[in-house]
Parts: sequence; structure tokens; C-alpha cells
Amino acid sequence: MATVFLTTANTFLPSPLSLSASSSSSLLIPPTLCCPHKHNAKRQLALCKAVSESTPLSPNFTKRSLSISFITSFTFFLAGKGCSDASAAILEADEDDELMEKVKRDRKKRLEKQGVISSSNKETEYLQDLVYKLSKIGLAIDNNDLSTAGLVLGGSTDTDWVKNANKAFNKLSSSPEEKTQVDTFNSSLANLISSVTRNDVESSKLAFVWAASSFEKWTTLTGLIDQLKGL
Repeated sequence: MATVFLTTANTFLPSPLSLSASSSSSLLIPPTLCCPHKHNAKRQLALCKAVSESTPLSPNFTKRSLSISFITSFTFFLAGKGCSDASAAILEADEDDELMEKVKRDRKKRLEKQGVISSSNKETEYLQDLVYKLSKIGLAIDNNDLSTAGLVLGGSTDTDWVKNANKAFNKLSSSPEEKTQVDTFNSSLANLISSVTRNDVESSKLAFVWAASSFEKWTTLTGLIDQLKGL
């Protein structure tokens, strides 16, 4: 490509001989005739310079605008982040307060429950007798000895040991969950008595599991599971 440009340039450049021959005559030619487009080129350059000076933004102005834009965006980002952090801190503080309140309520309930249990020696004896009765009934049913299980049960839910157990249930049950387990126990016990009376071994075993399981859950909820023997 450089060779092409050089070749083209040589075709337009006059030789040194022609330059020396015409030097004397070229001095007599007016400048306007020698360079007819000189004034037009100057005018075009002037126009181009004016346009180029008026249109582009200065480097200092561009950098300053970018700096302001960046600082503004970063400020908004920090402001938004600060709001988010503040909201999160408020939520965490509320959750901590709720947790502390729940801990205090639970502790208060435990202390109240312990006070009730400590002053309920009679009810604790009723529940201990219930544990012994259920143990005998379960052993008899496991040996398919429904006659012995029927003797311990007493044939109905109107026996003294069932009444005494419900007295203890009513006094020591405070939460809906505890009362639900009491209802489950009584209904399962009624089914157990009915199944034993019919001499239905499989139904007796199933009803006994339900009764014993609901009673154990109740003792766990009330905190009596560690105070009763045989569980």
C-alpha cells in the first residue's frame, strides 16, 4: 500500500528540471491563479473549526457530570441500604421482644403448674393408681386374657378409679392441648371397656394403645411424667 501511494505521488510531482524551468515564469502568476481553491479551503476550515468547538463537551465537564451522577447514585444506594438495615434491626428487635415475652409466659406457666402439682397430693395419688390399673390391663390384654382385663376395668366408666382420675385431670389440665388428650383418653377407655366386654382381642389392643398413648401425652404436657412411677 505504501508503494502505491508513493507511485501516485510521483505522477503528480513535477521533475526538478521542470521546476527549475518554470520557476521564473511561476513568479509572475498571481497567487489566486496558482491556488484557485485556497480561499475556499480556508473558509471551510474556519467553519469546521467553529462547529467542532461548539458541539463537543469539555473533558472537565464530562468528568464532573459523571462524578456527580456516581455520587448521587451511591448516596441513594447508601440511603436505601440504611433504611433496609434499620427496618431489619427493628424487626429483629420486635422478634427478640416477642421471644422474651414468650419465654416469660412459659416460665410463669411452669411455675404456676408446679405450684398446683405440689399442692395436689391427692390428685397425684389418683393418677398413680391409674398408672397401676393401666399396667395390669395392658399385661392382661397382651396375654389375650380379656377376663382379667375386664375385672380390672370394672365393666364401665363409672368406677371409682375412673372418676378419681378425671378429678385429677380436671384440676391439673389448663391448656387446650391437655384437655384434648383427656377427651381422647376417656373415649379410648370407653372403647376399651366395650371391646373387652365383647371379647374382641384386636379391638381391645387397639383401644388400649390409644388410651395409654393419650395419657402419656397428657403427663408430658402437664410435667407429671417424671413424678409418676411406671411410665
